[in-house]
Amino acid sequence: MRVFLAVCASLAALAAVPAAAETKIIRAHGIAMHGAPKYGPGFKHFDYANPDAPKGGDVRLSAIGSFDSFNPYVLKGEPAAGIGNLYETLLANSGDEAFSEYGLLAETIEMPEDRSWVAFTLRREARWHDGKPVTPADVIFSLEILKTKGHPFYRSYFKDIARAEQTGERTVKFSFADGVNRELPLIAGQLPVLPKHWWATRDFDKTTLEPPLGSGPYRVRAFEAGRSITYERVPDYWGREIPVRRGMYNAATIRYDYYRDGTVALEAFKAGEYDFRMENVAKDWATAYDAPPVRDGLIKKVEIENERPTGMQAFAFNTRREAFKDPRTRQALSHAFDFEWANKNLFYGQYVRTRSYFSNSELASRGLPQGEELKILEKYRGLVPEEVFTKEYAPPVAGTDEALRANLRVALDLLKAAGWTVKDRKMTDAQGRPFRFEILLAQPTFERVALPFVRNLERLGIEARVRTVEPAQYRKRIDDFDFDMIVESFGQSLSPGNEQRDFWSSSAAGTPGSRNTVGVKDPVVDELVELVIAAPDRESLIARTRALDRVLLSGHYVVPNWHIRVFRVAYWDRFGRPGKAPKYTLCVECWWVDAAKARALDERRGRK
Repeated sequence: MRVFLAVCASLAALAAVPAAAETKIIRAHGIAMHGAPKYGPGFKHFDYANPDAPKGGDVRLSAIGSFDSFNPYVLKGEPAAGIGNLYETLLANSGDEAFSEYGLLAETIEMPEDRSWVAFTLRREARWHDGKPVTPADVIFSLEILKTKGHPFYRSYFKDIARAEQTGERTVKFSFADGVNRELPLIAGQLPVLPKHWWATRDFDKTTLEPPLGSGPYRVRAFEAGRSITYERVPDYWGREIPVRRGMYNAATIRYDYYRDGTVALEAFKAGEYDFRMENVAKDWATAYDAPPVRDGLIKKVEIENERPTGMQAFAFNTRREAFKDPRTRQALSHAFDFEWANKNLFYGQYVRTRSYFSNSELASRGLPQGEELKILEKYRGLVPEEVFTKEYAPPVAGTDEALRANLRVALDLLKAAGWTVKDRKMTDAQGRPFRFEILLAQPTFERVALPFVRNLERLGIEARVRTVEPAQYRKRIDDFDFDMIVESFGQSLSPGNEQRDFWSSSAAGTPGSRNTVGVKDPVVDELVELVIAAPDRESLIARTRALDRVLLSGHYVVPNWHIRVFRVAYWDRFGRPGKAPKYTLCVECWWVDAAKARALDERRGRK
């Protein structure tokens, strides 16, 4: 009887408990990393795009070096400039939000609230350039081929996408690996979709100069291997009226001409050989545009403000090299770089010193750690330098001979602590070997920055040599980690996530072609990267990214360079531009050739 009553009581108790709520499925046109996307379901175009922008006109651009492949998705070869315009992704980013994406190949997005999977329904109108529809089979093929044969970046970036499967006529579902990673639906949306039927008879992991099949706004019209490539706008491009493409990709043709180096390219621009140039050399911006076309208004020279995170440009150590394994050695060498002198004498005061891997954003560490950031870092006390808790990172400041001498004295003390000694005015290691290394460059324009750094290193008894090589050799050496020091740029977004593994993880340090060029192999960094990826909200993302930033800075993996908060742009006066610029991108694809301006320019230049 007691058993019967107990069973009845248990059944009654179960009846009193409400059934578990079904997981809510979100169906949307767009998705934001945190919060809601800016643009609602009925939006017609991005605010910074002109939906009535005229189509047509020919645009000429420049590239440096050479190319030997039309496959940008593998490690081999040097892909042609602009080749990415042949392909589309499932979703497209907006340029005026931290991290939001909207349907491109995909018409709708479905996912549960916990973001443990995502499904995309493809647009019926999405077509390859041969007229065949883009299908779920293409999407599944793209994920599998990029994860198995693609560039190491894609293997790392899509690592947590466990599988893709077709679940409807036009629907493909991505399932994710266990763990918390709210970014994965957006990562899946960035998948470049490739034509399965075209690649079925071709070897994906080899270079090719066969014009590939795409679904994007442009296709290859003509090329001269290594020297030029011309793209033409697809007349019946399927996506021309969808919201994320309206008013964009307006030129009828785009031609890239290749030049030996930036100096030759600049002179070609002023001679009218191409139309648009984004300048990244401060000296050239200050002095090289004092030319008749600029003075006469034929070339427009403008600075366009932006709120884009600048990331970190720096002299980057290869910590795989024995000489750079000790962080005290790396810190010592940073004292030999005199940014203040360079900014005054080389850069015309245009730059600000970089102090964070996430500079020019709220993600940059500042002051001393507090709140959630401090709580995160406390777990690693004793595993990271104590200065992480007691000192705000600041690169050495010089600008005068006296200040530089003081910095070099600090450098000598650090080198001595790291086991280096001076013999016959040469810095040597414990085995008596001189301290020598090479600064590898891809462009001669940076030699004028590196050489003063070399002279200061000589005062420490260190022999550094600057070597500039052609772009293809440079790319190969970087992919193979065959260098001592390079000038590296770690670009960042307002919403860091999976890409941080490729920058900093221990696994990426041993993967040729990864972005972990400095060779960071630190279990603390590995854990912090995973915390950033798993951040549940914006506030946590900020705290976790600042903690990661602080630990990276304490490792002295780089000698920080500088940044600027404007796009420096010069262009021949034949373009129209939208009245409103996006916050975070330049969006040159939103510009168009203004026929009246182009005619007026030709008349003024004596062309018919």
